[in-house]
Amino acid sequence: MNAILIGIIVANVLISYKGFNDFSFFRKYEFHVGSIRAGEQIRMISSGFLHVDMTHLLFNMLTLFFFAPVVLSYLGSFSFILVYFGSLIFGSLLTMLFHKEDYSYRAVGASGAVTGVLYSAILLQPDMMLGLFFVIPIPAYIFGIVYLLYSIYGMRSKNDNIGHTAHFGGAMGGYLITLLRNPELIQEHTLMTVLLSIPIVILFGMAKAGKL
Repeated sequence: MNAILIGIIVANVLISYKGFNDFSFFRKYEFHVGSIRAGEQIRMISSGFLHVDMTHLLFNMLTLFFFAPVVLSYLGSFSFILVYFGSLIFGSLLTMLFHKEDYSYRAVGASGAVTGVLYSAILLQPDMMLGLFFVIPIPAYIFGIVYLLYSIYGMRSKNDNIGHTAHFGGAMGGYLITLLRNPELIQEHTLMTVLLSIPIVILFGMAKAGKL
C-alpha cells in the first residue's frame, strides 16, 4: 500500500481516537461556522480528521482504502495529495458558502475528501463497477451522479445530520482537480465528463434560483 495513503489513514485514526476520548479537543478542532468566522480557519482542515464515532471513521477509511489506489495508479502520489486535501478544502468552502449565516452549524469527518477521491476515481475509470450494498453491481458513474443528486436533496430537505454540502463540495474538488491535472480526460471521456458535471450544474442553478 502507498505510504501516503497509509499516513492519511493513520492520521485520521489517531486524531479521531483523540477526539473520541477528549471532548474539549473535539470541540476545539471540529468544523464550527461561528468559530471559523471568528478567525479559526484551521478548523476547515482539522475537522476532516475527526469523526463522530468508530462506524463513521471505519466507513470513510474503507471507502478511501478501496478507491485511493485508482487515483494513485493513474495520477501518482502528488496529484493524489492534491485531490485529497483539495477536496477537503472544497467541501469546507462550499459548506461555509451555504451555511455562513448559521453560526451554530457544526460538522466533522473526512467525507468531503473521501468523496473527492471517489469522484476522481470514477472520472479516471468510468467503466468501474461498484457493489451497491456490497451485492448489487452498478456502474460507478451512475452511482456518482445519483449520490450527488441525493446530496442536493439532503441539502434542500435538511432532515438529517449528514454533511451533504461537504460531500458535494468534495466531489466538485475531486472532479475539477482531476481534470486540471489530466485535461486529456475531457477528450478521452467526453460523455462521462459531461454526465458527471450535471449534478454540479443543477446545484448552482437551484442556488441561483433560491431553491436551496
